[in-house]
Amino acid sequence: MLLSFLIQVQNGVQEALVDTLAQAPVPEPEALSFWNLALKGGIVMIPLAILSIVAVYIFFERYFAISRASDEETNFMNNIRDFIHNGRIDSARSLCRNNQSPISRMIAKGIVRIGRPLGDINAAIENVGKLEIAKLEKNIAVLATVAGAAPMLGFLGTVMGMVRAFFNMSMAGPNIDISLLAGGIYEAMITTITGLTVGIIAYICYNILVARIEKVVFMLEARATEFMDLLHEPAS
Repeated sequence: MLLSFLIQVQNGVQEALVDTLAQAPVPEPEALSFWNLALKGGIVMIPLAILSIVAVYIFFERYFAISRASDEETNFMNNIRDFIHNGRIDSARSLCRNNQSPISRMIAKGIVRIGRPLGDINAAIENVGKLEIAKLEKNIAVLATVAGAAPMLGFLGTVMGMVRAFFNMSMAGPNIDISLLAGGIYEAMITTITGLTVGIIAYICYNILVARIEKVVFMLEARATEFMDLLHEPAS
């Protein structure tokens, strides 16, 4: 009888324990938000954030500047041709002054040199064109630097995180927990992901701007050639 009673008591305790565990709230996993990842990335995340802001600013500032430079007034060269053939040099200059664009500034320099040897006019136009392209390429090199430096900073943060993880393991002594290493590696890899992301975006933005600048260069070269051909045309 005593043995049967003890068995019943043991079964009752086990059932109560199972019911208690079933009713206990299950802890929810930590949300893997972007802000939490940024905070766990360490001090390297600060320069990466600065580089990302610089890259975004340069891209949009240069993109709109290049877009304005690529705008060309309709019939601009046709009006210049008519003014020059009719001997209205002052009107041609006024048209260039009112049209503030790299093309108009380049053509204005050529109009000022009319009457001099064609070689001098061509050289003056080319010099102005180079200056205009240099203005468009402002800070483009900085964007290329961001594209190369961001991944390296990310790898630096990863190495620093790995060193910190192994240091924590060495300080734990005999109570080594795999979570010490796993957590350190997971936090260290955040900087690598961030650095690669910033670098890839900056690289894409850099190539977009370079492609748009090349289009402006081709347009300037075409208009310079058109202007020089205009000077060779006989007046009507």
